[in-house]
Amino acid sequence: MLKVWNTLTNRKEEFKPLTPHIVNMYVCGPTVYNYIHIGNARSAIAFDTIRRYLEYQDYTVNYISNFTDVDDKLINEAKEENSTVPAIADKYIQAFYEDTDALNIERATANPRASHNIPEIIDFIQALVDKGYGYAVDGDVYYRTRKFKKYGELSGQNIDDLEQGASQHVTDAETARKEDPIDFALWKAAKPGEISWSSPWGEGRPGWHIECSVMSIKYLGATFDIHGGGQDLEFPHHENEIAQSEARTGHTFARYWLHNGFVTIGEDDEKMSKSLGNFVLARDLLKDNDPQAIRFLMSTTQYRRPIRYSTASLQDAKNNLERLHTAWTNLNYRFASAEAGNSEHVDKQADDIQKAFVTAMDDDFNAQNGITHVYELAKLINTYVEQDVVRIGSLEHLRGLFRDLTGIFGLQFTTTGELLDADVEQLIEDRETARAHKDFARSDEIRDQLAKQGIILEDTPQGTRWHRK
Repeated sequence: MLKVWNTLTNRKEEFKPLTPHIVNMYVCGPTVYNYIHIGNARSAIAFDTIRRYLEYQDYTVNYISNFTDVDDKLINEAKEENSTVPAIADKYIQAFYEDTDALNIERATANPRASHNIPEIIDFIQALVDKGYGYAVDGDVYYRTRKFKKYGELSGQNIDDLEQGASQHVTDAETARKEDPIDFALWKAAKPGEISWSSPWGEGRPGWHIECSVMSIKYLGATFDIHGGGQDLEFPHHENEIAQSEARTGHTFARYWLHNGFVTIGEDDEKMSKSLGNFVLARDLLKDNDPQAIRFLMSTTQYRRPIRYSTASLQDAKNNLERLHTAWTNLNYRFASAEAGNSEHVDKQADDIQKAFVTAMDDDFNAQNGITHVYELAKLINTYVEQDVVRIGSLEHLRGLFRDLTGIFGLQFTTTGELLDADVEQLIEDRETARAHKDFARSDEIRDQLAKQGIILEDTPQGTRWHRK
């Protein structure tokens, strides 16, 4: 039975999705004005690991993660680079994909962008105005925070104790225009030369919080299962999302709220962030290190716990990963001399390890405990392959289990000539291109090529899904 820590209720709860075997999940993505640092990557890896475990447990996961591509930071970066906001967004979205692909983070079911959903955002804001939750002042539109009676429930804030500027995205002039200092912006009037869109309130652009409400509801419905993000988003961003969304729809917004811990750095365990200047870019780290080692460091810590980054912690991850590589190599070496049949006692030990792994991961995705059972599996493999007689059925059982469990952490272990996940994704993309051009012969050729490698394709309305045999 899977249990998760729900920030909203501040307790561990049994996880029951609204629709059996389907999980609708929204995770706040990056503001694309720069390259991601490993603190940003930690959130993407944490929720990718959660997603992979859910898929391992036979859930279909609809995973939506946005790109904030309209923001003061993008406007400032565009000025510095003598570029435009869309060009800056495109540049860093591409960089995000490059870095996350290298870390073997599965791409989201959809990555909607704020700038591509302006009509929906305007309609959403207008609905809040019509209900008395929003009000316009000089081209800006603000949310009447006190009107939403449950405000502060997620973060444990008392609305009367909140300080001015709680939204973290305000100026003194903006505060002066508000009915109440704790109100936050839904729509911001454009300054001269800024990117903007026409609206009932004049030329402007969305506030920071509204995009996630609009896009999560658009793709997942008024109520969905999991909303995730970093702990720093709990307040005010996620608090404001709840206020906007539930005022608009009258329904519970997200049922389970999951927040990942920070990456810290230095002797004082300071949170890594661009504002503090203490960050390490993911792409810089990837230049000199095995991507799997970085992924291993990030994915084998329980998602709510902080990760202390240092060269020593990365080296520990490399050493532990090497242990797993050794077991994998030893396992595959013995296939050539294996005899037919199974070793029942080995199969049972493997099954017991798998059950213990599931028990660990069912406890709020406890990766730290889960990986210890993977080490047990590696030890079992190393012990078994040293025996004079090994059975091919048991070797296959061990190999499948090893690959399944390590795959949850985003690790890839392949046999000679076997396609990596990135290779499979590229071939699927090539197949989609061929189908779009009605080159069905090429499309069938790619499907057959993948089938020979044990890759099964499933074409769905949401795109092509795949799995290994």
